[in-house]
Amino acid sequence: MPKMKTHRAAAKRFGKTGSGKIKRRKAYKSHILAKKSRKRKRGLRKATLVAASDMTRVKRMLGL
Repeated sequence: MPKMKTHRAAAKRFGKTGSGKIKRRKAYKSHILAKKSRKRKRGLRKATLVAASDMTRVKRMLGL
């Protein structure tokens, strides 16, 4: 059977941490930023982890 291909769009959006968890960027930080508060935009800067319920699907797309 041939190798599984990596979902390239997913590979660009997700990264793996040292402990094997998957990190992602937060949504709502691309445009229409004038109406969002400074505090809200600051909170969207940092990356966060993928939820446990989505982990299986994301790992499958990344070929992990």
